Amino acid sequence: MELRTDLALEAKELAGDNLQGIDYVVTRKDAIKIEKMVVKTERAGRVLKKSKGTYITIELPPLTNDFRDTDHRLITIGDEIRALLPVNGLVLVAGLGNIAITPDALGPKAAMGVLATRHISGEIAKSTGLDKLRPVAVLSTGVTGQTGIETGEHLLSVVKRIKPTALIVVDALASRRLERLGCTLQISDTGISPGAGVQNHRTKITYDTMGIPVIAIGVPTVVDAMTLATDLLQIDNEFDSKNLSEKVSPKGRTMVVTPKEIDLLVDRAAKLISLAINFALQKDFDISDLIALL
Repeated sequence: MELRTDLALEAKELAGDNLQGIDYVVTRKDAIKIEKMVVKTERAGRVLKKSKGTYITIELPPLTNDFRDTDHRLITIGDEIRALLPVNGLVLVAGLGNIAITPDALGPKAAMGVLATRHISGEIAKSTGLDKLRPVAVLSTGVTGQTGIETGEHLLSVVKRIKPTALIVVDALASRRLERLGCTLQISDTGISPGAGVQNHRTKITYDTMGIPVIAIGVPTVVDAMTLATDLLQIDNEFDSKNLSEKVSPKGRTMVVTPKEIDLLVDRAAKLISLAINFALQKDFDISDLIALL
C-alpha cells in the first residue's frame, strides 16, 4: 500500500535513513525548524517519487493572524524563496486551485495578497518613489473544471507572452499526517503537478514544460483518508490493506480528510505566503512599506 504525500520530507521518512543520493541538513531560526533536502541522483528521485532538485520544509508554530508576532516567519520564508530566484527580471506568481473549495483555495487566496507591479513604470514610478519595485505579474488560474483550460496550458501561454525570468506557483498539498496540516510549508525548485494531492494529475509545471525556473510553494491542507487509516492502524500487508480500502474508499471513491478549522488555516497560510513572496521579490522595501502598498 502506497502512503500518499506531496511532502518531500515525508517521502524521505518513508524511504528510511539509508537512502543514498540526497543531502539533508536541518537548521533553526528562532522557533522555526528548516529542513533542506537536495535530491541529487535519478535513483534517489525514483525511490522518493520526487524530481531531482531542492526541497525546503519549514515547520511553523501555530499560524496566527497577528503578523506583528510573525515577522520573523515571513522573513525566514522570504529569504528561502529569494535564494531560489534569479536576481533580476520579471517574475510571474500564479495561485493554483479552486477558490470555491476551501482546502483547495490556498493558491488563489495567496495570489490576492501578492503585489502586482509590472504595470508600474516610467514617470509614474519615479514620481511615486516606486521605481525600485521589481516587476511582478500575478494571476489565479482556476481549475480545468471551471475554465476548460489545463493549468499548464494557461501558464505556458502567459509565460510565452510576457516572458518572465521565473515562475512562482502556490498550491495546496497533501500530507500523510494530520499534525502537519496548516503548520508545514514546502518550497521547492522542481515545479509542481497540479491536482496530484487528490489523485487528479494534470500537466506538470516545471522548467522542462515552462522553459524558466519554477518555484513551488505549498502548505498541506488535506490527508488522503486511506493513507491516514493505513498509517494509524500500521497496516503493512496487502490483504488488510484491501479490506481497509473497501471501507475507507467505498466503490473506489477517493476520500480526503481536512480539519474543521480549515478555513482559518487556509486564510492564515495564504496571508503568510503572500507577504513572504512580497518580501522575497521586493528586496528594497521593508515589510511595513510592502503592507502599506497592498
